[in-house]
Amino acid sequence: MSSLRQPDISIVTCSYNQKAFLETAILSVLRQENVSFEYIVIDGASSDGSASVIDKYSSEIAYRVSEPDHGQSEALNKGLRRATGEIVGWLCSDDILLPATLQRVVELFKQHPDVDAIYGNAVLIDANGKVIRPKREIGFHPWLLCNDHNYIPQPAMFWRRKLHDQLGYLREDLHLTMDLELWLRFAKSRCKVLHVDEYLAAMRCHDSQKVFVQKEALHMENTILKVAYGSEWLNHVPQVFSRITRITLKAIGGGYTSSVPEPIVKALHDLHIESKKIT
Repeated sequence: MSSLRQPDISIVTCSYNQKAFLETAILSVLRQENVSFEYIVIDGASSDGSASVIDKYSSEIAYRVSEPDHGQSEALNKGLRRATGEIVGWLCSDDILLPATLQRVVELFKQHPDVDAIYGNAVLIDANGKVIRPKREIGFHPWLLCNDHNYIPQPAMFWRRKLHDQLGYLREDLHLTMDLELWLRFAKSRCKVLHVDEYLAAMRCHDSQKVFVQKEALHMENTILKVAYGSEWLNHVPQVFSRITRITLKAIGGGYTSSVPEPIVKALHDLHIESKKIT
C-alpha cells in the first residue's frame, strides 16, 4: 500500500483496450510491499470495460483518468507530469512488476546516489502468463542500442524524476520507440545508467503487440533515431559488428540461460491465479 507522505517512487500505467491483461498489471503494482509508492493509471477512453477494472481499485490509485489521447506517449507523459515520487517508471498494461521490485529499486538508488537510472532483467511470458524464457541483459551501451536494437526491458527501467526537468518528457511523435529515444537522451546527456543482474519485471509477448503489428512503422522510427543519434555512437560501424558485440557480451554475462528461478515462476503463477479469481 502507498503512504500519504511523498512517495519514494511513482509508477505510471497507460492502457487502451487491454482489459484482458490490465487487472494483472494493476495487482502487480498494488501488491508491492515495504515501500512508499504512488500509482497513476492513464486509460485512453477504452471501449472494452477497462474503466470498470480501474475503478475497482480507485481507493489505491493516486490518480486515474479515462479519456481520449493521441497515443501511448502522450498518455505516459500525462502520468509522468503528475508523478511526485523521487523515482519514476512506467508499466504497460500487459506487463507485470515482480514482487518486491519497487522496494529493491528504492534500495538500489539509495545505495548508488550518483546513479541517474537503473534497469534490471525481465522474464518473457505469453498471453496466458506462462513463462517463455528469461531476458537477462547486458550493461548500458548506447552505441549498441543505437546500432543494433533496444535490448533494455522497459518495465525494468527506473530513473530519477528530476531528469525530466533537465531533459524533457517522452517524444509524443514517437509511438513505438519513445522508450529507446529516452534511453539515448539519457546517454547523450551523460546520465549514469546502471544495470543490475536481477529480475524486476515480466514482459508479455502476444500477437496484438504494436511492435509485432506495426513492423514498418517500427522500422521507420528506428531509422529516425539512428539518424538523430547515430553520429554520437559510431554510426559508421556496420550493424553486424554491433550485433556480434552485443551477443558476445550477453553470452559472457550468462544472458542466454534458459531457466527462470522457480520463486519467480511461482510468483507469476500466483498473481495470474489471483487476478482470475477476482475477475
